Amino acid sequence: MMSTMHATPTETDSLDVATFANPVQQRRFVTAMKRIAADRAAGNPVRVFISAAPRTMNSPKWDSWLTQITESLPDGVEILHYRNVFNERPYDWGSIVEDLDGLIIVGKQKRPGSRVYLLGPIARLELRSLIARKPVLLYGHNLGLVPVIDCRSQVLAPEEAPRLKLIAPKRWKTDSETLSAALKALNPDAGLEEEESQPHSLPHLAHPFTAPPQ
Repeated sequence: MMSTMHATPTETDSLDVATFANPVQQRRFVTAMKRIAADRAAGNPVRVFISAAPRTMNSPKWDSWLTQITESLPDGVEILHYRNVFNERPYDWGSIVEDLDGLIIVGKQKRPGSRVYLLGPIARLELRSLIARKPVLLYGHNLGLVPVIDCRSQVLAPEEAPRLKLIAPKRWKTDSETLSAALKALNPDAGLEEEESQPHSLPHLAHPFTAPPQ
């Protein structure tokens, strides 16, 4: 079970960090990502779902965002999204979730240049279904890919269909160890690389967050 949600910071200076995860949470996440990479059999496909609301996908910038996301991922990753999965059949997340290797969330940016992104009820549930097991990343329009573990999160009303706020850290850097580990876990050729000297068991990711999504 995930821990209690922490309050979102109100002071600007409280965002002035490279990550909202503590060192133990970061180490657990990196270890888990390395194990996923080491356990991948050569030739197995890697499927990543890009979660974006219809309004986002209808934006004139959608194709550009999709290109940026694709170019940020390892070569050979299969990109899935609503239009190429559910275009001709009803939305049924349960029918595909077990076949996914990762999730990328494209939230609604609070305002241009903001590090605050809002997720609707569906995106929140998609995130919750994979956050403890697979790489889950936020796509920040000005930041690129940010592992959700490095973000601060807050559940928003209404209670019957809660939304989620994700805040990317102000000092986020794309050379972070967490992002490197997440991308390696999504590399179709990771199983061909030298085996990592880590325990074989995969650490559970239910508590990697400073403020885990609920």
